Amino acid sequence: MSKKTAIVIGAGIVGLATTRALATRGYQVTVIERNQRAVGASIRNFGMIWPIGQPDGEMYERATLSRRIWLETAAEAGLFHDKVGSLHLAYHKDELEVLSQLASIYEHRDYQLIGPTEALQKNTSVVSQGLLGALYSAEEVIVNPRQAIGSLPGWLQEKFGVQFIWGVAVTDILYPMVHGGGTSYRADEIYVCTGEDFETLYPAEFKALPLTKCKLQMMKMAAPANGERMGPAICGGLSLLHYHSFKASPALEGLKKRIEENFQHYLDLGIHVMVSQNDAGELIIGDSHEYGPSHDPFIRSDINNLILEYLKTFARFEDERLIETWHGVYPKLTDGSTDIILNPAEGVTIINGLGGAGMTLSFGLCEQVIANK
Repeated sequence: MSKKTAIVIGAGIVGLATTRALATRGYQVTVIERNQRAVGASIRNFGMIWPIGQPDGEMYERATLSRRIWLETAAEAGLFHDKVGSLHLAYHKDELEVLSQLASIYEHRDYQLIGPTEALQKNTSVVSQGLLGALYSAEEVIVNPRQAIGSLPGWLQEKFGVQFIWGVAVTDILYPMVHGGGTSYRADEIYVCTGEDFETLYPAEFKALPLTKCKLQMMKMAAPANGERMGPAICGGLSLLHYHSFKASPALEGLKKRIEENFQHYLDLGIHVMVSQNDAGELIIGDSHEYGPSHDPFIRSDINNLILEYLKTFARFEDERLIETWHGVYPKLTDGSTDIILNPAEGVTIINGLGGAGMTLSFGLCEQVIANK
């Protein structure tokens, strides 16, 4: 009996996660990517697998499923993966109160509210002056998105016989056919995993959804000359307003009021500040969130300066030279939904809309979608 066949359009994290979920179930998968390699939002991020940001229930379970798949896949494919965990730092009493409440609310996740001494022992880059404490979680994992997204196709090809077709833009889908680059391809099932590019193939469906586009800005600092590893990924107080899981804290409203009074310009630009460290020791720093239907391709130095100014309030590094800056764009649902799963035609499934949590959620979401078909 011949294998079922599937075409996956897009070789970013959602496309690769969908491919993996199909291939492990015996499908013969062909991936079609319009570029010669994935160059979109999937490689323009921190590389954070970040369960701490997801609220209890479906989303946290999806994040932990993703984490498990990431660890299994990274180990087998030889990808860098650092189980360093995370530190959310408190320099104000209202930040410490939020973290204290979160430690209690999420006691079942084994988060630890720790004092300044222990926080400084876990991460030597943390600013000690004024530090009141931190919330430590052991769950978070750092990958290098450029390495991971670049290397996973080779692993999928070698392990499962997945075929990758690079440099072909799909221009039309008429099930069971996919057309692009003057060639037609046929499959039993078709999956559209093209990020913001999904607007091109299905403009009516895109327009009907509560969607906007988010532009982020990030940067990279040089690795320390002594090869020192930073320890857990670190976040400042602004990040407490960013993640849905932190809304469980009753004290968050008070913190939000103070931040609105003192950092409204940061909130207007969607800035919160985090740092991760890749396999080369380089520090990935960001980020901002500007929303709208289209964005300038240019890097705004004022945004980067705001990020770096806030960074200095909670972290300092041996070598603070910037060696890269960049921006990324991804689709973002505006109604609070966490994903888009659409069937615009027989045999066609669109998987999209994970917003800024694609690295954390994609493996779990795509595993669930394919398992429930």
